[in-house]
Amino acid sequence: MSIFDNTQIAFADKTTDQLRKAYWMFKGIENPTLTNMGVSMLNFTVKNNFPFVDGIVKKTLFEQFCGGETREESIQAVNKLWKRGVGSIFDYSVEGKEDEESFDKICNEIKDIIKFSKGNPAIPFVVFKPTAFGRIDLYEEVGKGRELTTSEKEEWERVRTRFDEVCKLCHENNIKVMVDAEESWMQDAADHLTEEMMEKYNKETPIVWNTIQMYRTFRLEYMEEHLQRAREKGYFIGYKIVRGAYMEKERDRAIRMGYPSPIQPTKQATDDNYNAGIDFIMGHQDIVSAFFGTHNEKSTELIMDKMKAAGLANDSSHVYFGQLYGMSDNITFYLSSLHYNVAKYLPYGPVKDVVPYLTRRAQENTSVAGQTGRELSLIQKEIERRKKK
Repeated sequence: MSIFDNTQIAFADKTTDQLRKAYWMFKGIENPTLTNMGVSMLNFTVKNNFPFVDGIVKKTLFEQFCGGETREESIQAVNKLWKRGVGSIFDYSVEGKEDEESFDKICNEIKDIIKFSKGNPAIPFVVFKPTAFGRIDLYEEVGKGRELTTSEKEEWERVRTRFDEVCKLCHENNIKVMVDAEESWMQDAADHLTEEMMEKYNKETPIVWNTIQMYRTFRLEYMEEHLQRAREKGYFIGYKIVRGAYMEKERDRAIRMGYPSPIQPTKQATDDNYNAGIDFIMGHQDIVSAFFGTHNEKSTELIMDKMKAAGLANDSSHVYFGQLYGMSDNITFYLSSLHYNVAKYLPYGPVKDVVPYLTRRAQENTSVAGQTGRELSLIQKEIERRKKK
């Protein structure tokens, strides 16, 4: 029996009707064929502006995985989570935009989140995706060291400026900012840019945090090399450690383009790499802090054990845990009941604009072995427990 099996703690804020609704939604996601058909239909209806889409999506996937369409609407979810000791990380989940106007708009939105979050302990981090500030193809060009045209150099300078404006504002307001990881072929440039911001703004405390996807090969080696650079230049490191979210896309592209897959060969290899990342963090507490983004119960308990062995208090500022809103409440609320630092990623944005995020979330749930089944079994267990009362 897992220490995370207490469904009464996990679902204390959910009505039985809400649990039943979540059960049937996860039941649908559990079927890959049904999920892929649903995603295709949803993308088609959004692309063609079908008028009924907003209502259907908002009452299903959006309600489960998003806080609201605006920050103001989402603050209700923030306050509800904080009453139980769980922080929120506003995630403006508008994806797929590739024009300068959109990049500026999203950058301004992130800056507004920072101002909105100032002084609120319920919002411990802000976050942004590198491709929210610039084209993925440009990151790839920069990461591979290719010669840029004059216009591309100007474009990359605008990307750097957006990074800097956000990180500077976080530094001024003492708010931590996480830079999300994305596809491997653009990650080198994002890493370099994030390190540049760390060197500038992490002199006293880790303000800027990078994301490390442990389902990728050679990421542990990257962290070890980065540690040496940080020691030489005298700044602190913040890492968000996750397994990863682009597995099938990465493998397909590697096969299609004829290069070695950057993804670990098996789930066990990914788990081993993640756990090695835990050991790396715990071995360098003097300079490295971590936000462990995980829905894996075994990894979560391992982190708890390592913290205890290292003499760290449950609420040590060096260690945070995180799960996605609408998932793994059994982990989140068990941790909060023991006063660990824990936060939910809280996506928000206009329903139609958030559809790419929601469809990706549905497909990830389908592809991660056991994840959806675990959600279903916990929900079913709590419904049965309530029936016996």
